[in-house]
Amino acid sequence: MTNLIIIAVVAAIVAAAAGYVYREKKNGAKCIGCPSGGCASCSCGCSGRNTRDS
Repeated sequence: MTNLIIIAVVAAIVAAAAGYVYREKKNGAKCIGCPSGGCASCSCGCSGRNTRDS
């Protein structure tokens, strides 16, 4: 029974993540992992992980 609960929780997390990626791509985000993913004028190099320090 515990295994079924764990599997259901993991499946829910994966489904939520997939839904988030789908919605962001549908809204036109080019790079979801970047802080500026929705920015239309950004080239989205994603080379610098810590953009706050720059």
